[in-house]
Amino acid sequence: MLIVMDKDASPAQIAQVVAKITSLGFLAQPIPGGSRTAIGILRNPGPVDPALFLDMPGVTQAIAVSKPYKLVSREMKREDTIIRLPGLEIGKGRFVVMAGPCAVESELQALTIARAVKAAGAQLFRGGAYKPRTSPYSYQGMGKNGLKILAKVREETGLLIVTEAVDHDSLKLVAEYADIVQIGARSMQNFTLLRRAGHIGKPVLLKRGMYATLEEWLMSAEYIMSEGNPQVLLCERGIRGIGDHARNLLDLASIPAVRRESHLPIVVDPSHAAGRRDLVVPLARAAVAAGADGLLIEVHHDPEKALSDGAQSLYPQQFADLMADLQTLRPGGWC
Repeated sequence: MLIVMDKDASPAQIAQVVAKITSLGFLAQPIPGGSRTAIGILRNPGPVDPALFLDMPGVTQAIAVSKPYKLVSREMKREDTIIRLPGLEIGKGRFVVMAGPCAVESELQALTIARAVKAAGAQLFRGGAYKPRTSPYSYQGMGKNGLKILAKVREETGLLIVTEAVDHDSLKLVAEYADIVQIGARSMQNFTLLRRAGHIGKPVLLKRGMYATLEEWLMSAEYIMSEGNPQVLLCERGIRGIGDHARNLLDLASIPAVRRESHLPIVVDPSHAAGRRDLVVPLARAAVAAGADGLLIEVHHDPEKALSDGAQSLYPQQFADLMADLQTLRPGGWC
């Protein structure tokens, strides 16, 4: 249930509603809005009688929320969420591009690519210090040393950092170094990891699992938000298809579907969906045309020698050409 307060409701009246919800054994989640505050009721095992709140001072409405996900739902929050970073915002018309290699391989490699994507207009640097791989014999990343390299990238280029945490131990370290913590497709339903991500105090980029439905994806976001972290950014990266023409099936319909169901921003990773370089650019263009809030693009200056996913990485000049091309699809500019 959502308790909507009057636009002139006082802090004391809001506190009284929160106290009433808590006294009933439920969790109260205040949701400040542009003109008024709403208070979500969570962890209630069944319907809540609206009469318990309608006669309280400052309350104007008590609205039942029909979705299984509450905090994520646009029923609970009508206004679009904006992810706020130092000098940068994502969502509600603020478009961003995150670019870089699949994995950090060395300081020279990371800085070379970072300078190139920065020059082309990227605002965030993506690069994996921890790499969950299908094979235990594949490159697993540099771990903490990779995070230190990412910190140097930020210091020297000004690019903000997005990188993945794969377990509880890496989550704590990644939160210390990254501006956005990524939860990858393989971890989308690692619910204990999602709960901990709700306590890190950093925005979380949640990738869609390769077999996940839209509802399952949004429910995973609910785990993070229910622990107190409202800064969640969804990432469509393709789901497992039946053909071999691409690595995954990029679900462009998820973009307008997410906008209808949720207030959270959504970005698209065409590189992991494509699995091959020649498909990345058309998929990126399609994602922007469909209304995505941003892109994650893999870029490598020497992809033939990349230790991870070189086949789907753009060359720096291809990335620069794509960035120039995307301006025609976003005549209003970037973030």
